[in-house]
Amino acid sequence: MKQLVLFFTLLVIVCASPACGKGGGGGSNQQPNEANLVVETDPSNGTVQAPSIGPFNLKVTITSAMPPNGVKIEISAKKDDGSGSGPFFSTTVNTATGVNNFSITNTPSNVQCLVEVKVTSLTKSTNQWSGSYRYSRK
Repeated sequence: MKQLVLFFTLLVIVCASPACGKGGGGGSNQQPNEANLVVETDPSNGTVQAPSIGPFNLKVTITSAMPPNGVKIEISAKKDDGSGSGPFFSTTVNTATGVNNFSITNTPSNVQCLVEVKVTSLTKSTNQWSGSYRYSRK
């Protein structure tokens, strides 16, 4: 009887150890570890540009390590007048390039506009960066 109790005690101890934990089945919902995205924009994030006649260029530079599958860059420009109108310019690109140049078109005259930039890792969707700046066309 003592041997049976000893056997079951050892069995419980062994199965309680990490070696008896749940094995990795096929599809894990965990996303891989990667460096947080660090992005610089030109015009700089958070700035208000002086009114100009254009062109309205935007440079998005990924300064952190590029995720293995690259990134998705989403750009949207709309009037910043409280009207709630939709964007007059939007684009989305998937890229593995560190420096990405864009030209914002269809800018209305004499109204402040808001450009929003969102960069998302294509490897780890929760790894995101967002920024914005304001400008206006004379």
